[in-house]
Amino acid sequence: MTLGIIGGTSLLFSRLPELEKHHVATPFGSAELLCGEVVMLMRHQNGLPPHRINYRANLSALAIAGVDRIVAFGSSGSLKPEISPGSLVIPTDYISVTDIPSIHDHAIVHISPKLSSALGDTLARIVPEARYWGVYVQTRGPRIETVSEVRALSAIADIVGMTLASEATLACELGMEFCALCTVDNYANGLSTQEVTYEHILSVSQQNRERTSRTVSAIIRTMG
Repeated sequence: MTLGIIGGTSLLFSRLPELEKHHVATPFGSAELLCGEVVMLMRHQNGLPPHRINYRANLSALAIAGVDRIVAFGSSGSLKPEISPGSLVIPTDYISVTDIPSIHDHAIVHISPKLSSALGDTLARIVPEARYWGVYVQTRGPRIETVSEVRALSAIADIVGMTLASEATLACELGMEFCALCTVDNYANGLSTQEVTYEHILSVSQQNRERTSRTVSAIIRTMG
């Protein structure tokens, strides 16, 4: 059994284990993996914004590398006043308001996408300070959501991001268990007077690098 870890903005400044770089060819293109005691994939390779990530190649590469369980880190914005910036959330479900990629281009295949409760339970024990409940909604990006969009999304979800629903769905199609740990980097647009910018998200990631590094190490030690 091989653990895969997907990282994004929240892992940019963290200490990561010593892993060997591999390029894996897939039917959807190649993807770069970092392989060793676990398999890591950095989703924003070469600075790609969310709407240009080749999710099908990324998740297929993880499957080809033998990964059967994935913990994904995702930066998110809070849609609820009670979920303050700096919080950690392990979502229990997700919604997408944009297109979701599929590996099934030429056949009608129905799956029941879901986040793994078994992995989520383990992750909640590793990170007891995380809120283990909530719905993640994915928007297309790279732009930030409008105030009116945030108001509408807050009726159906608790946090908002741009990547995890695509990754979770593809993981299910490829037979891999999937759960996520979301860092809440800001209140979504309109919930606070602070302007939401990518520079602010990077700053928060840098501020939390020690916590994130400890969390990655604990996940590898316990689940790897």
